[in-house]
Amino acid sequence: MGQQNSSLVTDAVPGRSHFLITDIVLERTDSIEGHGTPLSLTELWVSETPGSEEEAKSLTLVHASPGRWEADGFIEITAETDAIDCIVKTDNGEDIGFMHLDVQGMHSERGRGQIVGMCDEYGQLTMSWGCVKISSKRKKVPDDVAAQFNNRGIELLRSFGRTGDLPDLTEGMTMLQDAVDLTPDGHADLPAYLNNLGNSFLSRFERTGELSNIADGISVQEKAVDLTPHGHADLPRFLNNLGNSFLRRFERTGELSDIADAISAQQKAVDLTPPGHADLPAFLNNLGTSFQCRFERTGELSDIADAIAAQQRAVDLTPPGDLPGFLNNLGISFESRFERTGELSDIADAISVLQKVVDLTPDGHAELPAYLNNLGSTFTCRFKRTGGLSDIADAISAQQKAVDLTPDGHAELPDRLTNLGGSLSFRFERTGELLDIADAISARQKAVDLTPDGHADLPGYLANLAASFSVRFTSFGNSGDLRESLSNNKAATISTSGPPRVRLGAAKSWARTLIRHQPQSPEVLLAFDTMLSLITLIAGLEQTVHGRFTQLEDISGLALEAAAAACALDRADKALEWLEQGRCLVWNQLNNLRTPLDDLRIQNEDLAQDIADVSKRLETAGSSRGQSHVDMSFSEKMSLEDEARAHLNLARKWDDLLKKARAIPSFESFLMPSPCSTLMQHLPESGPLIVININDRRCDALALLAGLDEPLHIPLPNFSVEKAIKYRSALVSELRVRNLRVREVNAISESIRSEPMVRGIGSAPIGKHGEGPVHRVLRGLWGEVVKPILDALAFSRVDRANGQVPPRVWWCPTGPLSFLPLHAAGIYRGLNCESVFDYVVSSYSPNVTAITDRVKSDQFSDATASGLFLTSQPKAPGASPIPGTTKEVQAIFDKAKESGVRTLKLEGDAMTVGECLQHMQDFSSIHLACHGSQNATEPLQSRFLFHQGSLELGTILQSNLKNADLAFLSACQTSTGQEKLSDEAVHLAAGMLAAGYRRVVGTMWSIGDRPAQDIATTFYEYLLAHRNGPSAAGFDGTLSAVALHYATQQLRLNLDNSERSLLTWIPFVHFGL
Repeated sequence: MGQQNSSLVTDAVPGRSHFLITDIVLERTDSIEGHGTPLSLTELWVSETPGSEEEAKSLTLVHASPGRWEADGFIEITAETDAIDCIVKTDNGEDIGFMHLDVQGMHSERGRGQIVGMCDEYGQLTMSWGCVKISSKRKKVPDDVAAQFNNRGIELLRSFGRTGDLPDLTEGMTMLQDAVDLTPDGHADLPAYLNNLGNSFLSRFERTGELSNIADGISVQEKAVDLTPHGHADLPRFLNNLGNSFLRRFERTGELSDIADAISAQQKAVDLTPPGHADLPAFLNNLGTSFQCRFERTGELSDIADAIAAQQRAVDLTPPGDLPGFLNNLGISFESRFERTGELSDIADAISVLQKVVDLTPDGHAELPAYLNNLGSTFTCRFKRTGGLSDIADAISAQQKAVDLTPDGHAELPDRLTNLGGSLSFRFERTGELLDIADAISARQKAVDLTPDGHADLPGYLANLAASFSVRFTSFGNSGDLRESLSNNKAATISTSGPPRVRLGAAKSWARTLIRHQPQSPEVLLAFDTMLSLITLIAGLEQTVHGRFTQLEDISGLALEAAAAACALDRADKALEWLEQGRCLVWNQLNNLRTPLDDLRIQNEDLAQDIADVSKRLETAGSSRGQSHVDMSFSEKMSLEDEARAHLNLARKWDDLLKKARAIPSFESFLMPSPCSTLMQHLPESGPLIVININDRRCDALALLAGLDEPLHIPLPNFSVEKAIKYRSALVSELRVRNLRVREVNAISESIRSEPMVRGIGSAPIGKHGEGPVHRVLRGLWGEVVKPILDALAFSRVDRANGQVPPRVWWCPTGPLSFLPLHAAGIYRGLNCESVFDYVVSSYSPNVTAITDRVKSDQFSDATASGLFLTSQPKAPGASPIPGTTKEVQAIFDKAKESGVRTLKLEGDAMTVGECLQHMQDFSSIHLACHGSQNATEPLQSRFLFHQGSLELGTILQSNLKNADLAFLSACQTSTGQEKLSDEAVHLAAGMLAAGYRRVVGTMWSIGDRPAQDIATTFYEYLLAHRNGPSAAGFDGTLSAVALHYATQQLRLNLDNSERSLLTWIPFVHFGL
């Protein structure tokens, strides 16, 4: 039997043997592309021991992607070889690297690697390889005997494809295994026979779902590819088939590396196939299917666009008789895009295409059940959008027929059952027909029962079954249905297999059902705990920063929901832990990658260095890897896929390194989410940090004070999400009316031309008690949020007359409250005026860790870097002129010089972007007086506009700003977040904190040119006047929050309390220590 003999084609064999070294890759590991000594590698020389120089073999090195070269060919190692020597050569023939390998240690798992010994100035390379065992036990028979076995096996496989008859498959596999066993090593036909045997393993896996079959298939097909020389006519076909097997295993296990390998192999197959070749449509179709499957997992729109483009091209190149399979996959992709975008034309196209597929497929064809299932799914999709009863009837009809035609034991039967159950559930919700919900639960229960543990689809089937039980419970209130719904959602959530997003959906249903029906259940905490841990998997380090933000858009707010549940259970400690774990996720990941490793180095210096190296490469990959788009050539897309695979491998290596570190005593929680006890350490002594949680159920404040073990829980019963949204809407509307978008000399609207000295300020509608919308927002925030918190903490009003400096407070708002000016909350009209300014000095922080980390390490690593760098950019191309920046910077520079501070000033064309970055490394504090541009869709492309280009946040994040202290961003909207990512702090001020600055001054919206000058100059006057050791050349931003508080007060002395005056000073905010 073929399955029993599959051991003949395994990779790793101990002892001396005859084998091939394949998949040879050289990869640069010392630096990112564009840094360090450039390398141009062209040749790898290999000589055997024993042997002679004349017998040395030369392999060409192909530059596959940045910092990566692949050898074209393989090395044959005989049983007599003891070792090999490898020499790496450059394009000018220079030997720059050497490696000696003992054969005994080489033929192990694929991807074995070793560091190449290099000349000092060329940095570091590693070489990795795979091994293919050459058996010495094959029988010697005439060539035509093996060919006959192969041909008969193919005939039986084709028969199985038409009829689905399992005995045909079993006999065919036996024939194909015999063909391989009877073919000697080195025979030209051996790769083809291996490829066919691999296809048979794939067919049996698709029928039975046995993972061992697909593992054997991939092993055999990899050998076929490895033994096929570059340029061989069969190589594209072997690559395509290998890609198909990786795809099928991904569908079963959800392992991202498999889908990356599938796309890589299939793209190479397409790229190597000339136009007009008969196989090109099939290769395009399969590549499109892999893109579509990855889209289902990651949600990356470029993948579904690539899928449809490839599959449409396959259809266009295919004669009518061969269309059904290609049309089927194109229809599935249209449906996938509809589910993401809601574009009705896509679902109409999907139904049209899939109906054509069913019409073209004869009764008895093995693929007909699959086509019917897919057609039914598209009808269900359209029903959910439009509610047409004819659609759900058509869906059930097609899906019932698909189930009836699927034989028992077929691997796809559970999927077809759960889809049928879903359609029946939807019809029950519409019509109330009791038989429908009973049949739905029966079908979905059978799907679960037929699916083995560990299957990637099992969590989805469990969640679907839970949903049907929930529907019946909602209608009839049977407690047994509630128990079943909770039980199945729990099982789906805690499963160790399956897509994280599917498990997250089950976790949400589990937690919300508990909150609604069993709010005191101890499982509430477990449900939310698991839900929060799944968020980090969905936005993992294997993705770009852009990709992570995209993944988080539709799940923003889950941490707030969890925290509200914890507060309801009087568990302020869990609320704090969950808010810290589930918010600012991307910035937290960056912070983890930059974690000091001093303590770990004491225990294991090599491990610490490996973590440091991988973290740098992960950070670079996350912020610099390109994104695919439809207009790219296949070669460009292949390069991007290679980068993506390398990125994924780095993320997996990172996880492995963390496991090793956590195995060391006292490092068990290394880089894991911090418990409450840890978060309560290293808090500022000068005032509390106040986290304000906003949720539909309730609103609460958690006050963190130095010396306490747990947060002080302060309920806010008079505030709500609805009020926060209302206040934000009112404020945004007012800002829009007043055209407060950019820092300009004159941003006056047409309605206020009679007031030429006012910048960007228009008249406001007046409400009751003579208050405009800004006054009403600030009054509401004061009475419902800020004052209750200050009262609970026993803050008293500070007497300004005696020069007393108020205590510090750090605000950490969540949800829609993140966009509102808590630091300015107050009553500004009437006899009893009071505001935050009368009680505390306010700062903001995106999360708790951003403050505690800075308290823990609030010191310069290099005192010589202490100083102030300033730049003004008054005429950036494409932006309005802001001449006041020149006066602003000159005034600050003069005062700093007079005080003996080490300072540097560059203006306009005198500074390039690169020079600015260099000065940011050389000076602890910076002042950027320029235009700022926030990019909500691509946060790392948010930038500062200079005369000679733009300085992007992503570029700043890649810089080594180890001496960063204070950043004053005298630009507009530098702390304005993105609504869809309110808890990710997607703005320039938070980005500068992430880049390493201890404190940042930014703006919530546009600022007038003149007020900006006034605030900035007064701010620095205060800092310079309150320096410790006024004769020193250093510059310290420790008092920056107090300085901004003072500067704002001074500006307010020249203003009244009108709406326009409030909007003049409110935007200036302080972040960090």
